[in-house]
Amino acid sequence: MMCVKWLALGAGMLGLFVLWLPLSLQAQLILSFAVLGFMFLAMTRPDSKPLRMMTFVFAGIIALRYAYWRTTQTLPDISEPLNFVPAIILYLAEMYCLAMLAVSLFMLADPLRRVAPVPKSREALPTVDVFIPSYNEDPELLALTLAAAKSMIYPKEKLTVYLLDDGGTEQKRSQKDPKLAMSAQRRHEKLKALCAAMDVRYHTRKRNEHAKAGNLNEGLAVSTGELVVVFDADHAPVREFLKETVGFFAEDDKLFLVQTPHYFLNPDPLEKNLRTFARMPSENEMFYSILQRGLDKWNAAFFCGSAAVLRRKALETTGGFAGQSITEDCETALALHSKGWHSVYVDKPLIAGLQPETFVSFIGQRARWCQGMLQILILNRPFLARGLTMAQRICYAGINLFWLFPLSRLVFMFAPLLYIFFSLEIYEANIMEFASYALTYLVSSFAMQSYLYGRVRWPWVSELYEYVQSVMLFGSILSVVRNPRKPTFNVTAKGQTLDKSGLSAVARPYFLIFFLLLAAALYSAWRYVTEPAASELLLIVAGWNLINLGLAGAALGVVAERRELRRNQRLPVRRHALMHIGGRLHSILIHDASSGGISVEFIEGDAPQATADAPLAGMVELRRNGQELTFDVVQRGARGSDGAIQYGFAYAERSPRTFLAIAELMYSDQTVLQERLTRRQVRLGFFAGTFRFAGWTIGETLRAMRYAIGLIREQAVKSVDDAPMVLPAKDMPEPMPAPVAAPLAPAVDGVRAYG
Repeated sequence: MMCVKWLALGAGMLGLFVLWLPLSLQAQLILSFAVLGFMFLAMTRPDSKPLRMMTFVFAGIIALRYAYWRTTQTLPDISEPLNFVPAIILYLAEMYCLAMLAVSLFMLADPLRRVAPVPKSREALPTVDVFIPSYNEDPELLALTLAAAKSMIYPKEKLTVYLLDDGGTEQKRSQKDPKLAMSAQRRHEKLKALCAAMDVRYHTRKRNEHAKAGNLNEGLAVSTGELVVVFDADHAPVREFLKETVGFFAEDDKLFLVQTPHYFLNPDPLEKNLRTFARMPSENEMFYSILQRGLDKWNAAFFCGSAAVLRRKALETTGGFAGQSITEDCETALALHSKGWHSVYVDKPLIAGLQPETFVSFIGQRARWCQGMLQILILNRPFLARGLTMAQRICYAGINLFWLFPLSRLVFMFAPLLYIFFSLEIYEANIMEFASYALTYLVSSFAMQSYLYGRVRWPWVSELYEYVQSVMLFGSILSVVRNPRKPTFNVTAKGQTLDKSGLSAVARPYFLIFFLLLAAALYSAWRYVTEPAASELLLIVAGWNLINLGLAGAALGVVAERRELRRNQRLPVRRHALMHIGGRLHSILIHDASSGGISVEFIEGDAPQATADAPLAGMVELRRNGQELTFDVVQRGARGSDGAIQYGFAYAERSPRTFLAIAELMYSDQTVLQERLTRRQVRLGFFAGTFRFAGWTIGETLRAMRYAIGLIREQAVKSVDDAPMVLPAKDMPEPMPAPVAAPLAPAVDGVRAYG
């Protein structure tokens, strides 16, 4: 082990020595391949910390050699402004990426994996208040989250659940628009009744001020628990949530936060439209499974707005949850870290939530994150914040600066067009130079991406996620830069489904960019064939544009939205239960459950007979620790599976008792979420990933074009149907006399509407 440490130190010193060493192209190529070889060798033992450091050093050598060459030999002369200005923009975008690479390597030097402490005695456990902030969510969605929160393993006398309703405030119930006021009043009354039935405390405030942060601070004012748990309205916790998190606070008096990952039951737009949800690691897994663990090493894991436990005493030192930015979670963590408080990250899925399924709502959520993080960067200046360690400053600045990626991504997308269409030489290099510096740097980058994130991110998927967001987030960035205090908090729409496939409402710019890149690809090919002395730079730029075209084609598949008829996401449960049907008792095996129903198999071979006119109806009985939970169900269908018949049942009613049973079925066993997460965290090699991505590019482009043609035909038919019929003058009917006004009719309709 000592030998390996000295080897790592020697590699670092060698890197510093050769970093600025002037070399011929042949020597540089040999050096690059040698360093790549050592790097690949060090990658063979990912669990070895010294070898991990060596891998980082070798990757750094290649990156910095590229930066040195890029700075000293590839920029055009300043006397040529048409070339120099766009060249500097491209250069700055590349330097931004190199800086983010350096920050990432620092963050991920030694990711931690926490294990829950042994729980203390019942008497020593702190009191816990659970906050579920709400704005416009459906009451049934809230009922399931409330039921799951009530079902968590914890002494009942020390656990209080609050529904903090910002959709039924006095301000909203007394607004001028009578329809909106009545809607808020009905919501207020309905949620009060729901909370009373579920033994949950309902609270709303007078005015909607400071968005979610203000709502949470109102909850602090009306509660007294030593610890505060925050769940979003659609984040239902498993029963072990408090068991896995609360124990950390007894070990560290300065601990203010225990954050857990956000796990989602439904696909995001990319996963749904490319049909990857069950097979490919989800986008958020890169952040929650890798980056947060790396931040935890430096005491920089931050609050993510939900699925977290916070210490009230710590929050009181900063006046509660921060509300200057629209990402109150990260801002709150920054304030508390600045005061010397500590955080812990537990990499274990302990909640199941919903994420946006439509592309418009997905972009709306990312725009809020982007603007909020840049607000923190500009207004809070984490890299200069007092009280932070240097490591924390680097981590916070890196997390905030990451959201400038739309600028660099769009620069990389459009830069090749300047040479293809206008012959602007903004990147001066020949094939040999490109291979010696740029190509080896790209190989190193992809290798490091696989080394660090291969289990949770397939090749080219990060680039696709960044591109589809960049097109829409560019304006969000400019808005924050112009006025950092302008952005306002917008609630992300969840649980939306599409009953018809079609193009997203914001698909137009993605098609325009695709056709622009396609034209550039065709024109570059024409130039190469027709120009007598086509430059080597044309080949480099044409290849670059071809990669961009592939990204743009796959992105068309993301904005070509597939219909989603399943409104309730299922979880496999494999739970034994009893079902009462017509006076008889049957043993059943519940295979899966959702918030809409269950799938069961009668395991004693005496399944009752059902007909189309008389579907089965009965009562399901669950048992847990001597307690019985019952709920009524009605058959909705049946299908064969593995030689057995599985019957689909829907819940007959949506009562509090039913939601407690649903929570017991879906969230009683944390391993169900863990197994589902682990099953799709499978590495995919670079070449296999590239072939898969090429398949998406071709297949999804064709599907999107089919949707576009269908939309054009539909609009053409509609325009014909909506066109006014023009009759010859001789066929025009005589004008009718004006009718006598009936002024009371609208008033009567209004009384009917509100009565």
